[in-house]
Amino acid sequence: MFLLNNKVLQPGVPFTQNGIQYPANWLNLSSLEEKEAIGITEVVQQTRPDDRFYWVQDNNDGTFTSNPKLLNDREDTDEVTNAVIKTTGLKTQWVAQVKDTTNKLLAATDWMVIRKAERDVAIPDDTVTYRAAVLTEYNRLKTAINSASTMEEFITVVTSQNWPKQ
Repeated sequence: MFLLNNKVLQPGVPFTQNGIQYPANWLNLSSLEEKEAIGITEVVQQTRPDDRFYWVQDNNDGTFTSNPKLLNDREDTDEVTNAVIKTTGLKTQWVAQVKDTTNKLLAATDWMVIRKAERDVAIPDDTVTYRAAVLTEYNRLKTAINSASTMEEFITVVTSQNWPKQ
């Protein structure tokens, strides 16, 4: 990304500097020395932090300001009204998401469990194995999410989900 007078120059867009009009392809064709000679600076853009885990503000100069989101649930009391304000943390949100995924994965074979309960028809072994693997992954994730004490640990857990294939 290139900046001129603290403004982002878009590739493929003409611009004017010191009364000189530069064509749309000038940024692509010019050398770094030519750009610097007219006051253009190159900014290496940062990787945008993942906004699933961080509050991110784009500074419009290739950099970002980020703050981690709340990991654990929190209760605060409003000083004026004494009302309790509950804020749900990422752990609670992600455990709910993992539980939802579990339920959706199991839903496809729930009819076999009902058939077994109502008519005593055996559930195929591969289905029993699959359902057990789904529940094992749910339990692993739930425990690991709740055990994470830092944002880095938490991110590692939720980005390493390993749901079984049916």
